Amino acid sequence: MRDTITPSATTPELEQLTLGFIPLVDAVLLIVAREQGFFGAQGLDVTLSRENAWSTLRDKVAAGLLDGAHMLAPLPLAMSLGMERAPCDTLAPATLSHGGNTLVLSSRLCEQSGATLGDDPACSARALAEWRVRHADAARPRLAMVYPFSCQHFLLREWLALGGLAAGRDVELVALPPPRMVAALREGQIDGFCVGEPWGSLAEHEGVGRLVASGAQLWPDHPEKVLGVTRSWARRYPATLAGLLRALQHASDWLAESPAHRHQAHDWLALPPYLDRSVSHLDSLPEGQGPIRQRLYGGDLLRPDVEAMGRIAEALQGPLRDRGRTLDIRTLHECHTPVHFDAALHH
Repeated sequence: MRDTITPSATTPELEQLTLGFIPLVDAVLLIVAREQGFFGAQGLDVTLSRENAWSTLRDKVAAGLLDGAHMLAPLPLAMSLGMERAPCDTLAPATLSHGGNTLVLSSRLCEQSGATLGDDPACSARALAEWRVRHADAARPRLAMVYPFSCQHFLLREWLALGGLAAGRDVELVALPPPRMVAALREGQIDGFCVGEPWGSLAEHEGVGRLVASGAQLWPDHPEKVLGVTRSWARRYPATLAGLLRALQHASDWLAESPAHRHQAHDWLALPPYLDRSVSHLDSLPEGQGPIRQRLYGGDLLRPDVEAMGRIAEALQGPLRDRGRTLDIRTLHECHTPVHFDAALHH
């Protein structure tokens, strides 16, 4: 049954709530909404809870330990379909970012293979493949992504395929939380990764890795993070959800207003409860520049767009086929319906 929104009181049912986030630049709208007082203006006292891994965040939302969270774009659909645990109907009533992913190899592997960042991501993938042929007796490179049902995982596999490489056969894939990526690369536990900012540019800044491709090259402007809440939570607290959505839109508009606001947002990201020193190499909030091209605010970013999820839905077909299932298009539309956003913003 599809969700419908009926007029109700605007006073939030909850005054205090907790939203989870993973320390990534694209949590910025939640951080701005809290620090600039946009949540408070909606009558909401929001605590932001820094989580260590996507699986932990997923389980806390499903169990009701978090009211909602900054989520990978494929995660609400994967949760609703029960792709790793019991199904939990989950919605993505707002998009928080587009793009922002990097594919990084260790500096050592780049030097040995000749893999570099260029206009065509296939070039670096082929360089890695040719290195693999020359070193067939060596251990397979170990590459990390953040979660099985993530754009990072799908992008990494697509990049490998450009060079004729296959996960399992030619490289080993492992899942690591984003904040662990740079240290794991430095310590030699992994040979590369695909992750959201700031971790890819930080690896390059610290000299432990180099960008060899970006998500913007492979999937231009794809939805990357969303606000995720369970459907039962959205039904129980519709005015609270509406207040959250309005606050996030105000945060987006505020960021779009001036470079000074974006510098302030960068300073908030750098606070210890959020991203701390991991953004110290960034001069300001990224503004869509190449090669990463992350989109974090402005325009119609926040309004869910099920058509924009097409590439992600297509990528999920493989894991579903492995389970003898097909994608439930109705569930896709229900996860990413704009109905809650439109009701809150009176669209």
